[in-house]
Amino acid sequence: MNEELAITVGAAARAARARLGLTQADVAERVGIAMEVYSRMERGKVLPSVTTLRRLCQVLRIGADTLLGLEVVVLAPPLEEGAADAPPGEDPPRLRRLMRALRALDAAQLKAVAQVVHGALGLLRR
Repeated sequence: MNEELAITVGAAARAARARLGLTQADVAERVGIAMEVYSRMERGKVLPSVTTLRRLCQVLRIGADTLLGLEVVVLAPPLEEGAADAPPGEDPPRLRRLMRALRALDAAQLKAVAQVVHGALGLLRR
């Protein structure tokens, strides 16, 4: 493995992910790889396959030249939380993180969370 290339890809992926306001879990889910694998990729410990590289470019909205360090691009500053919600047809990052947390709950925990949410919504409507 070319360590210098792996570090370059990881740094570019991390910068693009931050610019989009995504978590590592968000990117891994969209790309279709384990979060641990994506984390290792960002740390320059592993290089993506060609297929994964292509999906990374799509998800991170970055060109392969930039991701591979062949082109230097000045990235926009990181977005504020919720400042640029997801593109049409996609859930915003906050909602995706909430959904992941809810999926990990058992039935009783989910019922309790639902009651809290419904109570809070009732207070907001007043």
